Amino acid sequence: MKTRGFLARSRVIVEKHPDGYVAYPLGLKGVVVGEGDTYEEALADVKSAIQFHIDTFGQGSVNDPGTGRPQGSPLHFM
Repeated sequence: MKTRGFLARSRVIVEKHPDGYVAYPLGLKGVVVGEGDTYEEALADVKSAIQFHIDTFGQGSVNDPGTGRPQGSPLHFM
């Protein structure tokens, strides 16, 4: 799997909350969330969650950052 490629070019939102940090990536189908007491812990947790998500559901669960469509999906016109 090309998980590292996705991690290198993905965008992750990290939010600070009163009880810690929450992180989530943009561009994955489904729900992937990381959390931690610090920014670094939340980021490490979401990276692990992304790895698990792609290993489990495959590259089809990753949207192309340029188009928003699943990677490798053909372009369809209606």
